[in-house]
Amino acid sequence: MAGQAGGESGDPRAWLAVDETAAAFISRSLDSRPPITLPPPLHRAPLRPGNVVEIAGPSNSGKSHLLLMAAVQCILPKELDGIYFGGLGKSVMYLDLDCRFDVLRLAQILRNRIAEGSAHLRNGDLEKDGTKDEFQCSFENTLFSDCMRRFLYVRCYNSSEFTAALKTVQSQSRSEVLGVSIYFVMIDSIGAFYWIDRASQSVRESKGKSLQSVTKTVVHEIRKFLQLQPALVLVTKAPVYAEGTTTANDFNRGSSKYVPEDSTVLRYPRQEEERTLSYREYMPSIWQSFVTHRINLQVEEAEVPSVQENKVFSTHTSEWVRPSLKTKEKFSIVDDGVILIS
Repeated sequence: MAGQAGGESGDPRAWLAVDETAAAFISRSLDSRPPITLPPPLHRAPLRPGNVVEIAGPSNSGKSHLLLMAAVQCILPKELDGIYFGGLGKSVMYLDLDCRFDVLRLAQILRNRIAEGSAHLRNGDLEKDGTKDEFQCSFENTLFSDCMRRFLYVRCYNSSEFTAALKTVQSQSRSEVLGVSIYFVMIDSIGAFYWIDRASQSVRESKGKSLQSVTKTVVHEIRKFLQLQPALVLVTKAPVYAEGTTTANDFNRGSSKYVPEDSTVLRYPRQEEERTLSYREYMPSIWQSFVTHRINLQVEEAEVPSVQENKVFSTHTSEWVRPSLKTKEKFSIVDDGVILIS
């Protein structure tokens, strides 16, 4: 970087004086945006503030559950009163476009993480009847309340409310929550209003708003926020399946061969469907180029028996396609989070 002496001495050549090497500049930039460690299976790809991660998968593949796990990781402190929790101690903005947010599941995951960390409290041994002592209960309840205050929730019912909420995120970033800035922005799910906007496209175009312009506005608002506040953006997206070989532009032709994953139309059996239908991108190209990371989730037929209360959990698979890690991981979703299957 050029020195500041030029402005003081008036000598333009002084601006060429180097006071920081390129290596030092890169190191300082990386330190300002440290890598983020998320729970499995999101832990494989190196993520930093400013990244936009798309979690794609059909219904019941665990997309929203992974968001909640990541949210808990963010709002939990790294350490409190000498007890290690491994969190980030930051705030989360959760934009619910599907209106399926389960606050009870969030509370369950958070309480399990808190109980796991506080189990080593000196006064936290279980009483003879198996209950926790008063000190540990008070500690866990106080920490739970502090963490939930760092979780900001917004529900949107259409694209207009969504874009307005993104502007709110920008203003919220200026006024920190409990002295902590927003570190994660979560959108569940980005394609929730796609078919509604597409059906009303003729009306929107008459008002000067096309489907492409709506997505462009969304990308613009998120990018503006990232310029103000380096944060990690986590987005879920339900897939659309199509028969045969097509291009992304085919979605503009309104063909009936496209089947939204949550559609109520007649579906093929799973094995036949996998042979007949293939995943097709439906979001506009401006969104596709905006995404920096993408992980695909699937649900398998196989089930994994559990030693806990004779429960049986379904098997899920995850695969990073951007960047392409060329490996698939199997996992099961449990109350405490996720169990990787070797």
